[in-house]
Parts: sequence; C-alpha cells; structure tokens
Amino acid sequence: MIVERIWAANELRNYHYLVACAETGEALVIDPLDWQACLRRANERGWTITQILNTHEHHDHTGGNQQVIAATGAKLSAHVNAKDKISGMDRGLKAGDVIRVGKTVELECLDTPGHTMSHVCVRAHADTPALFCGDTLFNAGAGNCHNGGHPSELYSTFAAQLDKLPETTLIYPGHDYIANNLKFTLDREPDNAKAKSMLPAMESQDPAKALVTTLALEREINTFFRLTSPSVIARLREAFPDLPDSPDAKTIFLKLRELRNKW
Repeated sequence: MIVERIWAANELRNYHYLVACAETGEALVIDPLDWQACLRRANERGWTITQILNTHEHHDHTGGNQQVIAATGAKLSAHVNAKDKISGMDRGLKAGDVIRVGKTVELECLDTPGHTMSHVCVRAHADTPALFCGDTLFNAGAGNCHNGGHPSELYSTFAAQLDKLPETTLIYPGHDYIANNLKFTLDREPDNAKAKSMLPAMESQDPAKALVTTLALEREINTFFRLTSPSVIARLREAFPDLPDSPDAKTIFLKLRELRNKW
C-alpha cells in the first residue's frame, strides 16, 4: 500500500489522501475537496483513481467528488446513512465492509459516530497498520460534534474502537490541527513533557511534510486518550468543582470536549 497525503493549503487546513496499489497503479482518493490537487498528484505518480471515499458528509470532505468522478469515472463510497446527504453515492458502507484497491490494498470500514452520525474511518491491515480517520481523531485532538454529531457517541468510538487499535497504527486525519491541539493538551495537562517538547517543532513544521503520528504517540499527547491522568483530572476539577471524587472515563471525556468547544 502506498499513501500520498495532499495538503490543501486552505483556511480549514484539510488533508486529502491517495491510497494506491503498487502492482496495478489503481488508487482510492479520500475526501477530495481540492480535486485538482488530487488529480494532479495521481497523474504525477502514474496512478488511476478508480474510487472515492468520503469519511463523512461535510462539504469540505465531499466538495470535489463530482469533478473527480467526471474526470475519472471513479465510484463513490460513504457511510450507508449518508445516502441522502452525499449525492451520487455508489456504495453505502457499514462496519466490517472491505474496500479493495487493485490487488494489494484492503481497507476495513469502521462505523465511527460522534463528529457526525454517519462517519466512517478506514483501517489498513498492512505490514504497518494505518487509520484514515477523517474528523473523528485528529493529531493530539478529537473532532467536534457541532454539525450533526454527539459527544457521547464520540466517546464510545474512542473507547470501544480507536483505543483498541495496535499502538503502531499510523494516524491520517482529515485536518492539520496538531499545534493548536498540543496547546490544548498543555492547557489541560501542563506537566505533559512529551507535548511540551513537541510543540515548537509542530508550530514551525511545513504541513505538506507534516509528522505522521502513531496511536502510541497519540496516547502520550492527546488529552482525549489521557482520561486517567491525575493532572488532567485535577485541572478538570478546577473548571468543574462538582466533579465526582473518582470520575469515570466518559465523564472526563465529555467535560474535556465541552471545554475544547470554548477554548
């Protein structure tokens, strides 16, 4: 499996992805808002885009669908419940469905509600596992739930699915928010040495050549995975004095998401 990450250089800081079969040159494009950049990169690599995946229905992830289809004839897949929200869908995806690209690429669909209720992430079972996670999991952060989602569902997705993936899983999110998210981590956990040491480099990195994190690293720097940290809980109690003496993980997650909404 070959992965090309494409930086949109727009205000929303979108990433797009090409996932290609090394044997056949067939490629899947994920969330192609900047369709011209996606087509150009595929052409430069000598690949043929045969499929499109939308992780969810928001326009900044679907905005280039029709142009890519017109140029390539690619088939469009998204969550089965997004059929009334994304025009031209060819395949509605459910948990456990497999997307095959060429002869060598297989991606497993995960039903990952939270950011919206019709969001999929896809997991690559390769020598190095990978997760294309749209707006569910960000580097050092988690998706918001403002436009059709629910924070309780987002917690369940994190706890029941994402947190159980192999630690070596490469994380490919839909946006570059890592610097700002690290600042939130440090706001919630000022003694997080790893986040503190990473922040200067992440503030100055070129998003087109950005760090690809692993789940193991996310567990160190992403406050939404650090629900048992005494520092996180202590700081949370400052914001929510009525927090129970031993708050459960879901309560901590929901309070962190509430704070992040206003931060």
